[in-house]
Amino acid sequence: MELASASGLNLPASGKRDPVAASTYGTGVLIAEAARRGARRILVAAGESATTDGGAGAIRAIDHDGGLCGTKLVVLLDVTTYFTDAARVSAPQKGAHAATVELLTRRLKELSGTLKRDPRTVDRSGAAGGMWAQYDADLVSGADFVLDLLEAEPRIAASDAVVVDEGRLDSQTGQGKIIAALLARSGRVPVYAVVGSVHEDLGSYADRFAGIIIASDGPAMVAAGAWIVSGYRQPAPATVDR
Repeated sequence: MELASASGLNLPASGKRDPVAASTYGTGVLIAEAARRGARRILVAAGESATTDGGAGAIRAIDHDGGLCGTKLVVLLDVTTYFTDAARVSAPQKGAHAATVELLTRRLKELSGTLKRDPRTVDRSGAAGGMWAQYDADLVSGADFVLDLLEAEPRIAASDAVVVDEGRLDSQTGQGKIIAALLARSGRVPVYAVVGSVHEDLGSYADRFAGIIIASDGPAMVAAGAWIVSGYRQPAPATVDR
């Protein structure tokens, strides 16, 4: 199940989104129901959430419904952020200002002291790490899990190029996201990024790509694809960085 489906950024919301009030409770309801129905292992994809509650809402919902009943919980994560760094790294994307980030960070620190295990220094605990701490869940790279499931490496090796997309290339791109996983597996196959924008903090990580093309609408994406497929024989898009 996807955290984004129950607690996600793209879900309808009345009024302004509130990064403090946003909760993973709905995700916990789904997990508890799956466990009640006899699921032996539950995979939770933890990306694109609207929350920075450390999984507290999900824990309340699961415990209210009787716990996991022996079900194994596996949380699939994109980034390697630590538990108490989650607000600083991710909350601004969810509408949090500086003072709100401080508040959310304090809340995560307080939550860490109430859990069965301490998630603060555990890699990948920045996305729903409270569920790992409370239920001995497995924290697994979502990108690597999916690529392994798809048997991606022989497909990449047989390709002329790999094209990846991202709304915004920034410092988080290299922190366990799918693009980083594809770059690690690409070998000598060139990787092109077609993205909405590139943040200045990408720095030398930009050199990992054979080309970065900014394309924020349909025609620009078509032009980017045509340029890559032509082997540079067509005129390069105006926003290409090679």
